[in-house]
Amino acid sequence: MESPPTQQPASQPTEVASTPPQANSVTPNGTEGTTEKRQEGEDDMPPLAAASMWTRKDIKEFKESLQKDKDSCIKIGSGETVTVRVPTHEDGTCLFWEFATDYYDIGFGVYFEWTIAPSTTVSVTVSESSDEEEFDEEQDPKNDVEQGTKKEDRPPTDEIIPVYRRDCHEEVYCGSHAYPGQGVYLLKFDNSYSLWRSKTLYYRVYYSR
Repeated sequence: MESPPTQQPASQPTEVASTPPQANSVTPNGTEGTTEKRQEGEDDMPPLAAASMWTRKDIKEFKESLQKDKDSCIKIGSGETVTVRVPTHEDGTCLFWEFATDYYDIGFGVYFEWTIAPSTTVSVTVSESSDEEEFDEEQDPKNDVEQGTKKEDRPPTDEIIPVYRRDCHEEVYCGSHAYPGQGVYLLKFDNSYSLWRSKTLYYRVYYSR
């Protein structure tokens, strides 16, 4: 039996470990992702490798192990989307994630923001569905002086895994992605399609050297 991953300083809201999760009891699920979402003028960015995803059956044990850590359990309200921002770590080369929910599925996707984060602290933001992103795409900056530079000020972002609903109430969903460079991973947990049900999310993030 392998020893549990080493915890990093408590300044990080979620556990970021220097070793990957245990590999036994893992059922490979192939790879997911795309490198086709580059915007115009972003061709000079390094290429992105596809992400790997797999599932585990030990969902009960996984959730019980995180119930005492308030930062690893998030209640996502109906119609909300939670974004977990995970900066790349100077000692890491690959990001790992694990998550599960109670009773119901949830949408999940991963993006990479090409920006230099001021620290390696993991942060969580909550938004009402994806209305803000859709508004930005529909808004023509040429017709609105006040909004003219808002979109241009955002750092370039690549889609690694598109948002799809996952049956993470039945299995633990896990994944990994090799750092393409310095930046911030955006793990999106999307409950915007649910009009009435809130979801309880259990999650962990790690990096490997």
